[in-house]
This record gives sequence, structure tokens and C-alpha cells, in this order.
Amino acid sequence: MREIVLDTETTGFDPLTGDRVVEIGCVELFNHMATGQEFHSYLNPERDMPAQAEAVHGLSATFLADKPLFAAVAEELLTFIGDSPIIAHNASFDMNFINAELKRVGRNTLSNDRAIDTVLLARRKFPGAQASLDALCRRFQIDLTSRDKHGALLDAKLLSKVYLELIGGREPGLALAAVETVVAQQLVQDRSIRPARPHAPTAAELTAHTAFIATFKTAIWLKTSSN
Repeated sequence: MREIVLDTETTGFDPLTGDRVVEIGCVELFNHMATGQEFHSYLNPERDMPAQAEAVHGLSATFLADKPLFAAVAEELLTFIGDSPIIAHNASFDMNFINAELKRVGRNTLSNDRAIDTVLLARRKFPGAQASLDALCRRFQIDLTSRDKHGALLDAKLLSKVYLELIGGREPGLALAAVETVVAQQLVQDRSIRPARPHAPTAAELTAHTAFIATFKTAIWLKTSSN
């Protein structure tokens, strides 16, 4: 099963008021395992960068000035995502921003039904506990030393590990068990069927058994029901 873990960085909180995406990071999972395939791009938002947003992700308007516009990466992004489910932390936020950018360049939007929200997964699994990405990484002992600021690709990588823990964690013996199962099946398939061995006693065995039983004077099975 292929899934895409996605994260964005933006100029603010609401695409309807002019906020834009400035960074997109995606990580491919196959059967809940990272494949190493990634999509990452910084984007020129064609507007200023509010100080509050820059304090979160550290991306300045100057740094983003020579980066591509969303229209230039839209096709590559959509191809990478394909028709796979999308894993995101507070998924409605990322989906709203991505879809706003897609609408702006005349592309079809992504269905929200495809999104799996890890915030909701965390709140169901740990009611009342903090559900931020930092808090979940600490809970699952995922290394956060490289996260001094938010970053779309870094956060997507961290989220892929959190997601795996939220859905049950990786069983360390799974791969070995799968190999052993294949080998066992092969052994079963290659094994020739032996003919059934006869179980009826021979005449000599019956004679020997009768003589042996006769040596018992008080054998319980020789007693009559009247006894």
C-alpha cells in the first residue's frame, strides 16, 4: 500500500485571506515503510513574509525570492502524490493550502476524503494528551535534535515515524517471519507424500498379545459386570 506523508510551510493561517504556501515536503511510504522517495520544494509566495511566520519556519522573503512559483512545480507534485492516501498533521490545514494553490493555477483539487489526520489519530489513541508533532515525537522517543525550526520535508519525515507508531508500530520480526513463511511453504510444496503405514496387528502380534494378557490374573477388563 502506497501512502504520501505531506507537510507545508506557509505565510500564515488562512489561504482565503491571501496566505500562501512557501514550502512543500512529501515522503513516500510503501506498506508503512519509507522508500526514500521524496518531493521537496521551496516556493516564491509572491508576497511579503510576516514576522510571526518567519519566526516559525525561518524562511524569509529574500530567501524565497528566487524560488519557483507553485505553477512550476504543480505537475511534479501531483504526479508524486498520484492517487495515494495523504497523511498530514492537522490535515485540513495542509489540504486547504494545497487546494488553494491548485485552484489558483487552474488545476483540479485533491479530495479531503483522501487525507488521514494524525492529530485525530493521536487524540483517539491518547485522549487528553498533547497531540503536537513535538509532543508525539517525545512520546515515541523520536529524535528531535535537528528540528530547531519547522521545515516541511523534515516534519514530513518525523511525521512518517509518528504515523507508524500511531497505527501500531513496526514489528521487528515481521520481515524475518515473512521469509520463514515463504521457505516453509516451499518445503511443504516440495515434500513428497508418503503412503499411509498399516496399523492393523499381524496374526503373530495378536497371538503374542493374547498370551501376555493371560498372565494377568486380576486384569480389570477381564472382570464381569456382576463383579
